[in-house]
Amino acid sequence: MINSLWIAKTGMSAQQTQLDVISHNLANVSTTGYKRNNAVFEDLIYQNLRQVGANSSEQSQLPTGLHLGLGVNVVATSRDFRQGALQQSGKDFDL
Repeated sequence: MINSLWIAKTGMSAQQTQLDVISHNLANVSTTGYKRNNAVFEDLIYQNLRQVGANSSEQSQLPTGLHLGLGVNVVATSRDFRQGALQQSGKDFDL
């Protein structure tokens, strides 16, 4: 039961970070030169409950084993450096 709550907690925390990144992107969508951010996720370690080839019953085996994921983690927020749309400023000294 506690593992289930921990896994749910990691998922909700990761989605909260994703929502924060999206909100930040939307708040700055009209800022000149703003580059959007992306949240990067990874799986947490897997718990190996049954080995590969272990018996699941008397007549069958688990060909891939049984692995239980322990949640998700936010690794980083990366910036997207692709060039945006060019706009004419009408000023002589702007490049």
